[in-house]
Order: sequence, then C-alpha cells, then structure tokens
Amino acid sequence: MATTETNGGLMDVVLEFTGGLESLTSSKRMHKVSIPSTLEGRSTDVAGLVRWVAKEMMGGDGGEMFVQGEGVRPGILVLINDADWELEGGEAYLVQPGDNILFVSTLHGG
Repeated sequence: MATTETNGGLMDVVLEFTGGLESLTSSKRMHKVSIPSTLEGRSTDVAGLVRWVAKEMMGGDGGEMFVQGEGVRPGILVLINDADWELEGGEAYLVQPGDNILFVSTLHGG
C-alpha cells in the first residue's frame, strides 16, 4: 500500500466493512481504494470520506443504510488505524495516505 499521495490528487487507503456492512459493498469486506485527497474544496476528512463511500461505493439505497444526515448512522463504529475515531478527532480527522479505516455495524436484524 502506498503511503504517499499519488498523482492526480488521489491517495490510497484501505476501507473495511464488517457486521453486515459488507453487504452494501459487493459483499466484500476489504477494499483498497484511491480516494480524492480533496473533497468539496478542502482536505478529505472522515465526514467527506463517509459521503464519498455512500455515493461511490454503495450508491442507490445502500448509502441510506450507512449514512444518516451528515454522518454515519448510529450503531456504526469507526476505527482509524485500529483506534476509535473519537480519539482521532471523529469526523474532522484528515484522512492520510495509507490509513486503514474500519466501519463496523453493531446493529443486527432478526
């Protein structure tokens, strides 16, 4: 995995989805993706990344199961490089090349 910004304003990160969220991303848990280093005219933060994931990776109704308002739905834990995102600044954390961001749903249907 590259740890520097790539040409064209993209950066490589690993996104993981578990606890049922993988069903929203082609039933695949781990995704190595190149994301824009800037979104909406500013450096990509987790809030922007969440919107990007909902639009680019989930499309359709899948994004509605992932996003509520401007952030992730309640019941979805977010880990950035194995640390709770709240310890890293939450939605304001600026995504870095090489980051591993894990989304875990704690809600289960039944």
